[in-house]
Amino acid sequence: MGRRKGLPFLEKVRITDIAAEGNALARVDNMVVFVPMLIPGDVVDIQVVRKRKKFIEGRVVRFHEYSSGRIEPRCSHFGVCGGCKWQHLPYDQQLYYKEKQVMDNLTRIGKVDLHGISPIIGSKEEYLYRNKLEFTFSNRRWYTKEEVDSGVEFEREAALGFHIPGLFDKVLDINWCHLQPEPSNSIRNAVREYSLTNNLEFFDLREQKGFLRNLLIRNTLSGDVMVIVVFFHEDVKEREGLLDFLISEFPRITSLMYVINSKKNDSLNDQDPILYRGDDHIMEEMEGLKFRIGPKSFYQTNTKQARELYSVTKEFAGLSGIETVYDLYTGTGTIANYIAGSAKKVIGIEYVSEAVRDAEINSRLNNIHNTLFFAGDMTDILTEDFIASNGKPDVIITDPPRAGMHEDVVKTILKACPDKIVYVSCNASTQARDIQLLSIDYEVAGVQPVDMFPHTHHVENVVLLKRCQK
Repeated sequence: MGRRKGLPFLEKVRITDIAAEGNALARVDNMVVFVPMLIPGDVVDIQVVRKRKKFIEGRVVRFHEYSSGRIEPRCSHFGVCGGCKWQHLPYDQQLYYKEKQVMDNLTRIGKVDLHGISPIIGSKEEYLYRNKLEFTFSNRRWYTKEEVDSGVEFEREAALGFHIPGLFDKVLDINWCHLQPEPSNSIRNAVREYSLTNNLEFFDLREQKGFLRNLLIRNTLSGDVMVIVVFFHEDVKEREGLLDFLISEFPRITSLMYVINSKKNDSLNDQDPILYRGDDHIMEEMEGLKFRIGPKSFYQTNTKQARELYSVTKEFAGLSGIETVYDLYTGTGTIANYIAGSAKKVIGIEYVSEAVRDAEINSRLNNIHNTLFFAGDMTDILTEDFIASNGKPDVIITDPPRAGMHEDVVKTILKACPDKIVYVSCNASTQARDIQLLSIDYEVAGVQPVDMFPHTHHVENVVLLKRCQK
């Protein structure tokens, strides 16, 4: 690729670190340079694509030297699909940089005086750890650089795979993904071949037309498999043909559902999946507890590491059986039900009403009678009146989305004055921001990172906050 007019071209730059969002870092003329998909020790030429006052962003144009720390990525789609960006970095180094990311955010944003954190808990499985993947149908397949350079004219434009980062209408056709165990790859590849053979129309994301839109596959450790096929419009004959094919070819599927989604976005939160064959849910087990997972249920995507995450959360809460616990952003009540046996009462609050119904079902499934769940916006429900009605919390567990907690929620927590707050987060920067707000009355007493997503920069982190003695 040529140089970009008006923006600098940097030659023989040595990468020295990995920074936020997993981007590699270098320094040139006292300026910080961020570049994706590199590791410390790489020496490259960089084309600057964006220049800011304090930093610049660039892309690699040429390699002069590869880091001695590089390893061979397992996936043939590495570097193109946008996922698993750290496959070329040894796993122990991935864990080092994730732990460093947590510490940097807590000290820089949270202003926390850290005396150390517990070593990150790594995943025993580096691959095949996900229990959920969503694929997109597209009639505009992305051609790799190797395919373009080959000069070969390819017959088909259709793809079933992942979006190319930054390009909403381009999808990389996935042959084999190493994230989810079988029968995930076999189902996806069979659906693609059936659809091509039977001339089913793949979705046009730009023109918003077509028949096949998305394919979602979920699985559990106990062997359940849920498949959801999303169509853009109804065509009974073609829809039933594909679904019957899946039943015939994959008897392991325990829940087969479909959705007719004619909206302009792929979200299924406002859609009603229709059961075609089998159960309307799948079941997961964790330390003797059963969890019902519906088509729209949130459940941690790395089941085995979820056990580690919840175990740390329970340990930090330090329950003795007499506490009232509030579980904020409870989802399907996994944490609430997991800790219920060690608490007097657990109050779960969640925005998604379907998730709350699943949480209630999960309590009944496990003969748990000391949980109570509420659906609605956190800022509307968690009020002083609510706390007066349901009891002052001794412990608050909060597991918010990536954006963190609303400032009003933080204020209400401070007014509630729990003895402990256990803050679970998938975004260390917003977690650190909220901890800084809570530092008026609370101090950090424990930090435990947990790696849920090997080969990505994402990391879960659990922080224990204790009320300051004044």
